[in-house]
Order: sequence, then structure tokens, then C-alpha cells
Amino acid sequence: MATKRDYYEVLGVPKTASTEDIKKAYRKLAKECHPDLHPNDKDAEARFKELNEANEVLSDPDKRARYDQYGMDGPQNPFGAGGAGFDFSGFGGMGGMGDILDQLFGGGMGGAQRRNAPRAGEDIQYELKISFEEAAKGCEKSFDFMRDEICEVCHGSGAKPGTQPKTCPTCKGTGQVRMQGGFMTIARPCTTCGGTGKIVTDKCESCGGAGVKRLRRTARVPIPAGIDNGNPVVLRGKGGPGINGGPAGDLIIFITVRPHKLFKRNGTTLLLDMPISFTQAALGADIDVPTLNGTVKYHIPEGTQSGTEFRIRGQGLPRVGSSLKGDLLVTVKVEVPKRMSDKQKDLLRQFDAISTGREYEGSKSFLDKVKSLFN
Repeated sequence: MATKRDYYEVLGVPKTASTEDIKKAYRKLAKECHPDLHPNDKDAEARFKELNEANEVLSDPDKRARYDQYGMDGPQNPFGAGGAGFDFSGFGGMGGMGDILDQLFGGGMGGAQRRNAPRAGEDIQYELKISFEEAAKGCEKSFDFMRDEICEVCHGSGAKPGTQPKTCPTCKGTGQVRMQGGFMTIARPCTTCGGTGKIVTDKCESCGGAGVKRLRRTARVPIPAGIDNGNPVVLRGKGGPGINGGPAGDLIIFITVRPHKLFKRNGTTLLLDMPISFTQAALGADIDVPTLNGTVKYHIPEGTQSGTEFRIRGQGLPRVGSSLKGDLLVTVKVEVPKRMSDKQKDLLRQFDAISTGREYEGSKSFLDKVKSLFN
């Protein structure tokens, strides 16, 4: 089994890199190897997945702390099978085992510092439905969404204007309380203040003491030509507010493309099933082929068989971020006439009577194979 590369190496950043440096490195590298820009490139797809995995860990303070301490495959229980007899399930809010170990033997303040450090706001996800034509040609769409914003009255403190949050009397402002367990001292978040070290007694009337308000906002998002179903478009900094002065999160729009009445797609290739008449297939014809930009003339040669594919260059979908376009692949379906008049039937019988068999290559080949089985 292949060994995974170090996450810092994957993103090309030092272990001292800030969260913002990690995000910048991820955005740059992910854009270079995005599967949309490298269709059918398995190496680019694997590289993109590797970048996502590294970013998911290193951009999260708690996950990063555990990774820095234990590495790629850190132990699930750092105390071993025997352990010290403690149940650590109630300490999840401290950021996992990494934070708990920070508190052992004297209870350092690493967990509280991480909680009170600047953190990026939450990303907001939104599903946006667009038409097939809008996906093919690109467009700009507007939509309303809900997000939390810092209260403009208390500026995020949660306290009534003219007052200030008070130091928590339980933890004395540390954000933690200690528990003695045998020879170990374990610190956990203070339940009185939620680990902030502050409590609000006179709450802001505008936000009810939350420090944030949920508001409806309107976003305008440019949709690039050629975008496919499920592809995301990211608006940086349009998500939830940052915590303790951290940057705002992102607004991630996942695109859902409605199906088209005529066309299907395979990457940048447009697919079209088109019926033609028996006469057109037999004698050949110039037919009008629909495209996303109107109709184009195309010559069908005589003797065309049902299921034959014709490729019309440059009438497909554009590749995202490029002026190059795919092709239109037309599969003709020869229709056998129904409800014919007596005269039409008589003419077909006359045609069949004067046929030598050479007109039907498939039938002749089939009959030759049948004869060879019995001779």
C-alpha cells in the first residue's frame, strides 16, 4: 500500500505556515490541477484529491494540531489499551485528544488559546439550478441566501451598548476548569461561559446576546461557459463571519444543470440522436442539424445505416476557461415508414423485385455466414 505524503509537502508550505498561507497555497494548486481543466487525466484527478485531503486537515486548527502531534496515522487512544481509566468522550469540545494532552500534568493553556485565536468563518453551501443553455454559454445569476453577520449594534460582543462582557466567575477568565484524576490534572471548557472566559449579563437587544444576526443577502455569481453538473463556483469571503477577527468563510455554489430536450453531454462533446427518413438514408441528403447556436447543413451520404455517427467539429461545449470547443456527435436513426398508401407499398414491392441482393451488404454477409455453417 502506497505511503501518503506529508500534508505540508503536498501543499508546499512550511509547518509554521499560517491558516491563510495554507488556503492560498491550496487555491493556487487546486486551480492548476482541477479535473475540469484536465479531463480524463487520472494523475490530475489524484493530485486534486490529495490536495483536498491535505487542505481539509491543515486548514482546521484542531485537525492540524492532532496531525502535528501524531502524524498521518496517529493512535486512536494515545494512552494505550490499559489507559488511566478515564472516559474522554466528554472532552470533544476541546478539540480532541491533542487538546486533552495539552492539559495533562499541569494543564497548559493551548486549547484555550486555540479557541480564542482568530478563525475563519464557516463556509456556506448553496445549490443553484441553471438551464442547459446557460451552462453552455455562461451567464450571471442572482439569488438570495441566509448568512450570519456580526451585529452592527454590539459589534459582535453580544453586550448591550455601553456595557462590557464580564469575566466568568467560574473559570476566572481562563475559559477552562480543571479536574483531578489520580495523578493527572485535566482541563476542560468551562460550561458557564462556553470556554470564552466571558459572560454577558446585559445582552444586546438587537442580536439577543449572540453577537451575530441571521440576515438575507443577495449574491451575484458569474457562471463560466461549459460548466458541468455538480461543479462548484466559489465566492471568497461571502460566507459566515470570522471568529475573533478571523477571515470570513466562503460561499460555495454547487451547480445543477437542468436536462435539455434534445442534447446530452459527455464532457465537452454534445450528443444528439436524430431521426432521418428511409429515403434520406438510402439516397443521401443534406439535412438541417440542430445545434445550440441554430441549425447547420450536413450531408448524409447515400446508403447510411441506422446508428451511424457523424461528428460535426466545433459545435460542442466550451472547455471551462478556454475558447476551445468540443464536437457535436450526431447518431442517425433511420425510420421505417408506417401507414403507407397502397401506391407506396406497390413501389416498394417493385423495388424489392428488381433487387439483386447486392444492395444489402449486411444481409448478404449474414446469409454467407449461415451457409458456411451448413456446408
